[in-house]
Amino acid sequence: MKRLFLAALCTSLWTGIALADGAISIDDPQVRLVPPSTENTAVFMRIRNRGDKDVNLLRAESPAAKTAELHTVIEEGGMKKMRPVANIPIKAKGETALKPGDYHVMLIGLTKPLQEGDEVALTLKFDDGSSQSVVAPVRRIHVTMH
Repeated sequence: MKRLFLAALCTSLWTGIALADGAISIDDPQVRLVPPSTENTAVFMRIRNRGDKDVNLLRAESPAAKTAELHTVIEEGGMKKMRPVANIPIKAKGETALKPGDYHVMLIGLTKPLQEGDEVALTLKFDDGSSQSVVAPVRRIHVTMH
């Protein structure tokens, strides 16, 4: 029993070290709760790049939606408008926040209504060839208007 415990401990330490070597990490992923009749929602998170080179998020995929797109919000003629973008940059030794009113992932054509507490799987693909699997809880997200 003691050997089994030590083997499991060593394996988990080795796995933790291997995972810690990745330059990209994802913090606080969350999916905006929308009314059941709404077919689209947004995903927010913070993407950190501990590497020495800039990295771009190129695309996202999720079984929870027909399509996932990278978007940002721009101001045009005094109005804020959501627009797709080709990529989302993450500077070397920096981070990019995907948040309301800025960069985010749009889930378009939800495959089923989401409820608070549900979890949504996402795969994020980067231009360095890496990908990250993320599980984001569905939450009520309140936006403060300025």
